[in-house]
Amino acid sequence: MNPTTEELISFSKQLADASADLIRKYFRSGYEVELKADQSPVTIADRGAEELMRQMIMREFPEHGILGEEFGNYQPDAPYQWVLDPIDGTKSFVSHSYLFGTLIALLKDGRPIVGVINNPLLNDFLVGDGKQCWLNDRRVTVRPCNRIEDAILTTTSHWNVFNHQNGQAFEALSKRVQRYNNWGDCHGYYLVATGGADIMTDPILNDWDLMALIPIIEGAGGVITDWQGNDPIGGSGAVATGGSIHDEVIRLLNP
Repeated sequence: MNPTTEELISFSKQLADASADLIRKYFRSGYEVELKADQSPVTIADRGAEELMRQMIMREFPEHGILGEEFGNYQPDAPYQWVLDPIDGTKSFVSHSYLFGTLIALLKDGRPIVGVINNPLLNDFLVGDGKQCWLNDRRVTVRPCNRIEDAILTTTSHWNVFNHQNGQAFEALSKRVQRYNNWGDCHGYYLVATGGADIMTDPILNDWDLMALIPIIEGAGGVITDWQGNDPIGGSGAVATGGSIHDEVIRLLNP
């Protein structure tokens, strides 16, 4: 029997709570920071949180597959796939900043049906199913924004845009909006979904960075595409907005 959306969200909350308990133990403590092959940092908190969630999934849903940032694929041909990023924003975590979170997604036949951004420090559990979005059981939506000049724009890494997309076009957009902040990683998408920002951008993403964001942004009434305005799955980067200015943002990013 296939689990209901309510059952999947309830289990996602269990994953978020368990991983948060572990992550909080290491925050601002004396752990060792290692560098992976791509020079991104990883810690015992990243690995421990993912291991814990994988064990819980295997116990609760042994027929499901898993893709995690730290430990790769498990049963990749299963129709249901959990996609995990235990600490999205490890650079923030190791800098003692609280702008990081845990990403949890469940895919059915390759499309995400539940997405979670959990902030372990604030106990903020943001979950979407593509139709609705809730922050700690309260419905949240994107906010209205009809002009680029009124928008708050966020991104993860300004100079990384120049490595993967049209950096000059992005810089022109950053100067046209009302305000531009580097509130990056999952926190930027959290802000769009909860009405705190209007545009969030990433020039390149892995599946574990992306999949949870789609049901959240869409559930909150927003739009998420790749950098060129196409399906974000299999695309190049991600752009999330409240919706009404999305087409114009894509046009400005791709002159």
